[in-house]
Amino acid sequence: MKKTLKVLIHGTGYAGQGHAEAFRSVGVEVTGIVGRTDSVVADVARKLRVPYAGCDWEAALAACEPDIVSIATPGGAHVEPITSAIAHGCHVFCDKPLTHSGETAARLYRLALAKGVKTAFASSYRYMPEVLHAKQLVADGAMGEPLEVECISHFNLERDIPFGWSHRKEDGGGRLNNNFTHKLSIVTSVVGETILALKAEVRDDLGKAPIVKGVHNFKSRRDFIPDDLDDPSLEWGESNVEWSYTVLARLRSALASRPVSVLFRHGGLHPRFNEDHIVFYGSRGAIYIKGHYASGPLYLWGDDKAWTEIPLPADIAASVPDVADDTQRNWQYLVREFVRDIQGEPFTPYQTFREGSLYQQLIDLIRTDDHWVDVRHLQHE
Repeated sequence: MKKTLKVLIHGTGYAGQGHAEAFRSVGVEVTGIVGRTDSVVADVARKLRVPYAGCDWEAALAACEPDIVSIATPGGAHVEPITSAIAHGCHVFCDKPLTHSGETAARLYRLALAKGVKTAFASSYRYMPEVLHAKQLVADGAMGEPLEVECISHFNLERDIPFGWSHRKEDGGGRLNNNFTHKLSIVTSVVGETILALKAEVRDDLGKAPIVKGVHNFKSRRDFIPDDLDDPSLEWGESNVEWSYTVLARLRSALASRPVSVLFRHGGLHPRFNEDHIVFYGSRGAIYIKGHYASGPLYLWGDDKAWTEIPLPADIAASVPDVADDTQRNWQYLVREFVRDIQGEPFTPYQTFREGSLYQQLIDLIRTDDHWVDVRHLQHE
């Protein structure tokens, strides 16, 4: 008989609860959950029927003796608990971003390799059904040789969402950590995993946000926007992260004779006019997927020189968990493959701390490099 694996969850919010559900869906026992606040973690543990609840990570590791830990807190709180979990010999499932910096992400990757534990990096929108569909179509030559990819999204986020981790670089905030990671994962899964070159522009369009107490769940933070933003007693926190980015990338593809050009364009605070989308352009056609994370439907421009909606193939529909929520479905897909690997069963390759470390180092470069060419000397009065 296979051993029943045990997982310890770090984080009590939307992601922590989602991770717990994902591991249970594949038969893993959720043995404990850890959070920052006694009352909150106790309430969540009761709701999820988790036997152990606490605020001391080291004590939880000792008490629960998990085979796996699941990290579901903001990126700035990842380094210490992951370091401890690796030292205990636990396999680690971690949501994006891996950490708040390339240096710490690379350090965790090396620690995991040295200890011989398995890791999973949950930049998991590559498991959207229509992304799997596009990957199959591109591999089958439906659009010819891949040439370009275009990823466009505008989220129109409320500017007055209470100040928190998403506003701070040191806490793992910013649109690169929390949007670009998914977009890059989607594109590389379809075109090819080797990233050859990047250049970019990032911008903080926000500046500040109101400081409000009582926000514990990322998904409900909009409910805490103050009614009176002109209240003179209101305190404000300063943002130090990007809310918009434009990244150009070159990827190597086994299906292309030359590097594939990719445009990532995201405006976190700006309204959209047309649909967000991802498009793969090839030498003989193109694949268009509606939605910022490729929720679908998918259209193919083929030999008939027209856009035609292509239904999701039955084999792909059967391969993904039967879950309505996109985020939860993607977590469950990745958890399933991760657990299969741990148990020595056949599995589909998945992203690990290798990619998590790489992505964080790329984000550091995007945030710091200056790729502008000064052309003022070419302009005449």
